[in-house]
Amino acid sequence: MPLAIATAELDIDAPDYVVRIEAGNHALLGDEGLHEGGQDRGPAPFAFVLSGLVACTAATLRMYMQKKGWPSGRIGVTADLHLAPDGSQYIRRTVSVDAQLDQTHRARLAEICEKTPVTLFIKRGTRIDTTMREQ
Repeated sequence: MPLAIATAELDIDAPDYVVRIEAGNHALLGDEGLHEGGQDRGPAPFAFVLSGLVACTAATLRMYMQKKGWPSGRIGVTADLHLAPDGSQYIRRTVSVDAQLDQTHRARLAEICEKTPVTLFIKRGTRIDTTMREQ
């Protein structure tokens, strides 16, 4: 049984790269940015990956703080994808927690960020098995 499922369809009459996506029970649109020849009518593929990372990070921190009974507050997470001079790619993630926490708590939250499910998924890499079939 899959842990998650997503499907994408690009209709023959769709404007260039506008993709209809279903992620679980949610309907989304994906597209490429204007600089890639798309119409920017939805997030580009790497933006979806980063969205999963930031959503997982924020939710995991909230769960951890609730479990520990720590003061609650606004959690903000941003992630940027970068290209290093050597051609490798890396993600820079910035996390802010607007809560009355001491430095020990904040250090622990930084450790938790490195252990979120999507963080581990990205860091370890995941095998992709592809099957081509006729419609």
